[in-house]
Amino acid sequence: MYVPKGYRPQDPAWAIDAVRSNPLAVLVSSGDGSPYATHLPVILDTSTLDAGTGETGLEGVTFLGHLNRQNPHWNHLASGQRALLIFQGPHSYITPSVYEVSPAAPTWNFVSVHAQGSLEVIDDPAGTLDIIKATVAAYESDFGSDWDMTHSLDYFDELLPGVGAFRLKADCVQGMFKLSQEKTPEVRSRVVHALDASGSTAKQTLAATMRDYT
Repeated sequence: MYVPKGYRPQDPAWAIDAVRSNPLAVLVSSGDGSPYATHLPVILDTSTLDAGTGETGLEGVTFLGHLNRQNPHWNHLASGQRALLIFQGPHSYITPSVYEVSPAAPTWNFVSVHAQGSLEVIDDPAGTLDIIKATVAAYESDFGSDWDMTHSLDYFDELLPGVGAFRLKADCVQGMFKLSQEKTPEVRSRVVHALDASGSTAKQTLAATMRDYT
């Protein structure tokens, strides 16, 4: 991913938060001469976060994910294979009408994190179940209501034959935070105000992101 200098994360916490807040990733890998891409849930292996380096703080960190084994993509995953995870954050079209300056040009503001690394396919049921449980625990903490999975573990066991889990140890992670940094503070403030006033939850989320990261 090409990331102009002005759009790079100024703090590793930006990229880590973007991944945690937008965990429905796209796994991209190759097979039979064609690319495969699957939307799937991914979490960070928090035990590896202290080892993270780079401007994103995510190089050297392990990502955990799983997908349906009936997905043809699963049959083209192998340990040692390189793959890419794409995390898409808030985004929106920005009309020049909110700038109140001329000349001007429209743009699209967005947040995205790309993590490349080596895959490890999980073959054993116990390892797969560990990743499922870790995923549920992370999502219940961040997005749910701390639902107790204890009484559903037998059901999880029934689902295991259909679940393919993997780890990806990232060695190259790029974050792009294109949030009108090139504009004056006055213009950027007008963009944030317009997004906030739009009535769109997605645009309001982008507005909040612009306030947090610029």
